[in-house]
Amino acid sequence: MAKIEVYTKFLCPFCTRAKSLLDKKGAEYREIDVTMDRAGFDAMVERAGGRRTVPQVFIDGRHIGGSDDLAALDAGGALDTLLGSA
Repeated sequence: MAKIEVYTKFLCPFCTRAKSLLDKKGAEYREIDVTMDRAGFDAMVERAGGRRTVPQVFIDGRHIGGSDDLAALDAGGALDTLLGSA
């Protein structure tokens, strides 16, 4: 399985949607809550090329983007390949 990291904030509906999609796929992921973590947030922004919104999803170190980007990968059939379950 791929190494998945999901940067989130408390009560973020887009974060919930991204995590639900990953859960549906049976993927294990590390959630990094940056709600009260400025250093974690700054690290996310740097890794995500300046994006400041959550969620930000990384699969095997590759920046995927947010919830809509993750859903688009799934709709196009590429998410399973990235997750290693194709």
